[in-house]
Amino acid sequence: MSIAFGVALLMSAILGAPPAAEEKAPAPWRVGTPIVTYWAGPPMSDAVAEQMAAGGWNLVWCGEKDLDLIERHGLRGQLGDPLISAATLDDPAAREKLDALIARVRTHPALYSYFIIDEPNAAQFPALGRLVAHLRERDPAHMAYINLFPTYASNEQLGTKGDVVTAYTEHLNQFVDKVKPALISYDHYQFTATGDSPQYFLNLSLIRRTAQRAGVPFLNIVQACTWTPSMRIPTPDEMRYLVHTTVAYGAQGISYYVYSCVGHTGGIVAADGTPTPIYHALKVLNRDFVRIAGELQPLRSLAVFHAGVSLPGTEPLPKDAVLALDPPQPAGGALIGLFGPAAGEGGNAAEPTHAVIVQLDHKKEAVLGVKGPANLDVFDPAAREWTARGPGRIDLRLPPGGGCLVRFRR
Repeated sequence: MSIAFGVALLMSAILGAPPAAEEKAPAPWRVGTPIVTYWAGPPMSDAVAEQMAAGGWNLVWCGEKDLDLIERHGLRGQLGDPLISAATLDDPAAREKLDALIARVRTHPALYSYFIIDEPNAAQFPALGRLVAHLRERDPAHMAYINLFPTYASNEQLGTKGDVVTAYTEHLNQFVDKVKPALISYDHYQFTATGDSPQYFLNLSLIRRTAQRAGVPFLNIVQACTWTPSMRIPTPDEMRYLVHTTVAYGAQGISYYVYSCVGHTGGIVAADGTPTPIYHALKVLNRDFVRIAGELQPLRSLAVFHAGVSLPGTEPLPKDAVLALDPPQPAGGALIGLFGPAAGEGGNAAEPTHAVIVQLDHKKEAVLGVKGPANLDVFDPAAREWTARGPGRIDLRLPPGGGCLVRFRR
């Protein structure tokens, strides 16, 4: 043994082996597969997980003990635990337990997000911001999930003042600035016993605008049941309307209230687990949502226009829009969501390359005539294929509340 080699061995014994290359830091959370989830479901089991996976849900609510189970079914988990609370950070012992929980679950392949709270008041935002920052510091790869009120919440619930738009916009702005969320989630239920309440698109437009300002995706929780005589159970056609209008506004996630819950009628499954008509409709629609939102994921929502209907928060389709409808004011109303690159050459405004076109009558089918500036292709989400439909005018035959993704080839 040479003297140099002996010295090297001695130094190695004294100092320890040279450190291995530093582990690569986990990448920040990204949506990945567009989110399909639910609010209020049964306790997790193999039978429940199998049913959810078969129905096209891909994010389920779970506890730590459920992570292995949902992984077996190819599902992602939103972890709920009493420790995931803003109050935990003020208690050293509880904070230590929270950190231990994060350390145990953060490498589990089924973990997707941490559930924090539903519908907080703006006064809670500073404390929630501290918790979100704490979770992000220890586990940047998984989202901290908070769900917000709808536009019809009162000023007292929101913790802000003013008319509907003023108070709600301030609520959203404070949430973004103080909490710094990775995703914006909210709920809005508009199917009343006497008709459709008018703020659905207003809520969508305000959330879309705020999410774009924050540079984060958003998720829409929609109605799938009744819980009071003043609300009605949506039909499968109305669920189609909710799915397609949500993706047309650029959402990367959709959730349904409820999957199954005592005191609620309708929902996804009955109390005994029997699928309802809504389950069977969503079994197709969930996959449509994921595939259409997946096609749009690399793009940016550039504009949303309405024709044949005027509701709060909507903008009329301008005469110089890249797509025109023929007739221009369809009887049941139509929605066009335009998508394109985040920015054009030299940072100029991007030109639309895709559109989601929705016929807004959720009681009967409709044929929408569409005129484009170039060759139009139509996306078939079931086959995951694009079909060329030629230049000029095309007709889209859409079921009640149905939508279609098209792209322009110049």
